[in-house]
Amino acid sequence: MAEISAQLVKQLRDRTDAGMMDCKKALVEVGGDLEKAVEYLREKGLSKAAKKADRVAAEGSIAIKVSPDFKKVSMAEINSETDFVAKNDGFKELSAKTIAMVQDSDVSNVEELHTLNFEGAKFEEYLKSQIAKIGENIVVRRIAKVEAKGGGIVNAYVHSNGRVGVIIALKCQNEANAAKLSDFTKSLCMHAAAMKPQVISYHSFDLDFIKSEKTAIIAELEKENEELKRLGKPLHKIPEYISQLELTDEILKQQEEKLKAELKAQGKPEQIWDKILPGQLERFKADSTILDQRLTLLGQFFVMDDKKTIAQVLGDKSKELGDSIEVVEYVRFELGEGITKQACSFADEVAAQLG
Repeated sequence: MAEISAQLVKQLRDRTDAGMMDCKKALVEVGGDLEKAVEYLREKGLSKAAKKADRVAAEGSIAIKVSPDFKKVSMAEINSETDFVAKNDGFKELSAKTIAMVQDSDVSNVEELHTLNFEGAKFEEYLKSQIAKIGENIVVRRIAKVEAKGGGIVNAYVHSNGRVGVIIALKCQNEANAAKLSDFTKSLCMHAAAMKPQVISYHSFDLDFIKSEKTAIIAELEKENEELKRLGKPLHKIPEYISQLELTDEILKQQEEKLKAELKAQGKPEQIWDKILPGQLERFKADSTILDQRLTLLGQFFVMDDKKTIAQVLGDKSKELGDSIEVVEYVRFELGEGITKQACSFADEVAAQLG
């Protein structure tokens, strides 16, 4: 039997993070060959990881990487079973390596990521070795990659707790303006992280969807009005319209004529109507776009200036730069969304661990 030195055991332990006795046993089994011992422990570790892979991973963190020129962003949701492990240095290192690999490669989904070569093995094998080392199931659940096209810019934001990440890409007509918009783009990402829009604009809706949502919104407001009435507070106005998609030119023209009639009835001089009407029409639009404010990025009021919608803020920025700026891509990840965690009592969990 080959002599197994303490130095050799230490080398193996440094490379695999396995226990000292496990390292010594592995070296004995393979006759002191370090590379074979690494493989031996990997195979042994993988059998343990297979059991862990059955457990639900719904914690973890969102990782992002932005290129220095703000032309390319990658984002990944990497799940662990517990928040405790998500704060572990080993998990953080794994997340950093994973997002760097996504950014530096041409992969577009998790399946492609698993097939890439990484540190002498397929990424899937590396991930399984980390599962064995860290002691929990870890899953790269999804990835997103966005590249700025033409005169565009892309930036991203991940919240300090690592649970929400957002990518937004803007398009400009003038390439020179793109470089001036990195901070602005990030502020839009921060807004989306907090306000949870689902789509960029109302153009993603159809009339059937709006019809069903209107029924639900009206029922919700009427229910709230019952409580407000009981408390003697002002009631919600029940909307006739809930999305910009419904506000045709004809409807807006009818509303303008109605407002003019009201101003006339109030005795307001006609020469000042043009100073009053724009604000009243904007108020009408705000009251008639509840769905857009809830679900669309452009329809929401900006968290940093709640008197203006994101669409209006973009319009102001366009005027400032003498350009036409628009949002062309939007991706938002929230940690664990859509994952159902299986309920398990402490006693059951202990029994499962011992089983």
